[in-house]
Amino acid sequence: MPYIAPEVITEARRMDLLTYLRAYEPNELVRFSGNTYTTRTHDSLKISNGKWMWWSRGIGGNSALDYLVKVKGLSFLEAVETIMGCKVALPTDYCTPQKETPKELKLPPKSASTDRITEYLFSRGIDFEIITHCIQKGLIFESLPYHNAVFVGKDEKGTPRYAAYRATNKSRLMGDASGSDKHYSFRLEGSNNSEVHLFECAIDALSYATLIKMNGDDWRKENLVSLAGVYAPREKIEESKVPAAVEGFLKSHPDIKRIMLHFDNDEVGRKATQALQIILSDRYEVIDSPPKFGKDFNDFLCMKLGIYKSKQRSFER
Repeated sequence: MPYIAPEVITEARRMDLLTYLRAYEPNELVRFSGNTYTTRTHDSLKISNGKWMWWSRGIGGNSALDYLVKVKGLSFLEAVETIMGCKVALPTDYCTPQKETPKELKLPPKSASTDRITEYLFSRGIDFEIITHCIQKGLIFESLPYHNAVFVGKDEKGTPRYAAYRATNKSRLMGDASGSDKHYSFRLEGSNNSEVHLFECAIDALSYATLIKMNGDDWRKENLVSLAGVYAPREKIEESKVPAAVEGFLKSHPDIKRIMLHFDNDEVGRKATQALQIILSDRYEVIDSPPKFGKDFNDFLCMKLGIYKSKQRSFER
């Protein structure tokens, strides 16, 4: 079974069955009496006071996770993915290649408000105009019931094909929505057809856009692309594959000549940079341009703004 971070399991267990049914299967929920509910499929299953009991089978539980495993027959992994609306996040290139099948993106329910994600991104130093632009374009939204920030990647027709979520509190919760296709990762596309900037995550891409604006330049001209996860090259670097996010963008933008790498100032980021310089330099000009200070470009931005606090940022990456 793929590794599931303990904090992801803890977050999934927090959801009670009534909340789950209201958010994901509202047509299944039936009021029995007072604060007691049942389901259309199993009328002997009763939900009350945060607990549920399937009386005809003598099965009960305290959470939606218990219900999905014991009643609906999902595996533990499938149940966690169903509740969180995500797949367990693994580094790029670590996943075993599977037969190519059409992916159906399953986005979590949207909140009518964007207050939580706006406050979160603004607290990370992201410019308010850039946040508003992304929300209006449907590139970022606030999910229910946990009010996570969801970063969306769209195809050439504007159809969402990828989504990554991350918690807006101090949880390390983050991952990809079920059915995500990394070929269409989160990106800000500009008018510069000859150059693309690559980042490990959406937050760094948004931070770089903010830095461009702070410098008095037009951030809308640049192509800023997230790799949708840490890129892990192979032991023999020359045998490494091009990340799906990069492959997808370059395929749809054949005029690109220069690739700017803005990966983290750590061992993983430096190794990823070295690998892409080796495997892409025969076709493109590949330039290493990491942040001048800090671990990543959000660190660098926060330092520039005077809001960097290492203890408060320790949970973010």
